[in-house]
Amino acid sequence: MQRVRAHIKIYGRVQGVGFRWSMQREARKLGVSGWVKNMPDGTVEAVLEGDLERVEALIGWAHQGPPLARVTRVEVKWEEPRGEQGSRVAG
Repeated sequence: MQRVRAHIKIYGRVQGVGFRWSMQREARKLGVSGWVKNMPDGTVEAVLEGDLERVEALIGWAHQGPPLARVTRVEVKWEEPRGEQGSRVAG
């Protein structure tokens, strides 16, 4: 099992549509740790840490998001894992 960390930024209609809470629920289902928050520029930013396949699955989910979201772009930056524990919604 390869542990990875991804820092992602999601663009489109992603605020005010339950994106953060839905992503947290998906992360918990997949066993992925990290955080997700709204940004002042209207995007959603998240850090995901866990098994490569599970993190990739959550990134795949982020391309669609919850039903009311309209995702136009997802940027992914891979980083060294830092031992992130649990999942949380911020800002």
